[in-house]
Amino acid sequence: MSDFVIIRKRARTFLLPFITLLLVSWMAVFFGSCRYYKLEQQLDPVNKDWHNRVRYIITKEESHMFLDIPDEEREQFKEDFWKRRDPDPNTEENEFQMEYFNRMDQADDLFTSEGKPGWLTDRGRIYILFGPPLDRITYPMGYSASGRCQEVWYYGNFPVVFVDNTCTGTYRLMTYDLTSIRSYNLMYMHELSSAQARAQQTIRGRIEDVSFDWDVDKTVDTPDRVKGTLLVKIPYGNIWFTEEGSKLVTTLELRLELKDSEDNIVWEYEDSYRIETDEEGLEDKKGKKYEIEIPFVLEEELPQLRKGKNRLYGFLTNATGGDTTKKVKEFNL
Repeated sequence: MSDFVIIRKRARTFLLPFITLLLVSWMAVFFGSCRYYKLEQQLDPVNKDWHNRVRYIITKEESHMFLDIPDEEREQFKEDFWKRRDPDPNTEENEFQMEYFNRMDQADDLFTSEGKPGWLTDRGRIYILFGPPLDRITYPMGYSASGRCQEVWYYGNFPVVFVDNTCTGTYRLMTYDLTSIRSYNLMYMHELSSAQARAQQTIRGRIEDVSFDWDVDKTVDTPDRVKGTLLVKIPYGNIWFTEEGSKLVTTLELRLELKDSEDNIVWEYEDSYRIETDEEGLEDKKGKKYEIEIPFVLEEELPQLRKGKNRLYGFLTNATGGDTTKKVKEFNL
């Protein structure tokens, strides 16, 4: 028997178990996928919708666990799912969850040309995962080098390209390796302030609203006089900064209006607050809040304020980006 025949027999002896192992592995993956697909189809409408909406951030292991557990355990799973992603467990709000669904709503408003909800489009997916781009350049038909309609989004200096081959409003993602912008992912939301500042010297484009909490502490409450302090708290992780040399700086502009039951302004306040730090200082402030104390005294306004329900309006603007967040709360005497 020739050496060639012996080698062929040895190769066959080696390959058969290897091929069998590959076939068994493939069958396990295939039937496992079919099983979880069937489980997903069996979900009730509420749980099916939830599972569908978190598709961009749920891990494979979490998805399988959610599909495997009994119905009565799924609400607790959802609660734990968001807790694991909460960047600041010390606050009542889960900023990650709020931001995720806020971006989903914005994607629905922004990307309406593809015959399905905006959050299910390629542009919607990237918007939800990485937020609004620092720059968004659109090329109508005939204006791009390829002659196709396309959009280029910039995160720092990294371009993300979407192409609409038919120029009918259906854009497909053409940039498949997004490793360079992983720090913009929602999983890193509480670090985006410094990440954005490092990306370029001046933050441009649309920036997400800065959130804040507030409380009223009345120290004097008599028939003729109400005195106290309004405490505004802004998580450092929600403040956007501009890089100036080695410093990170921004200005917060705060405006307050107290309106009586007839919608008349009876007290108002306005001021700006410059914040200056550096990357190390911002890292130390992670999980902490920037606090503003505003003292107030109400005397002449009291008769009008005691007539009915009053409302206190707060407007907070982050100068880096220029967007304003508005809050309203009852202020009754």
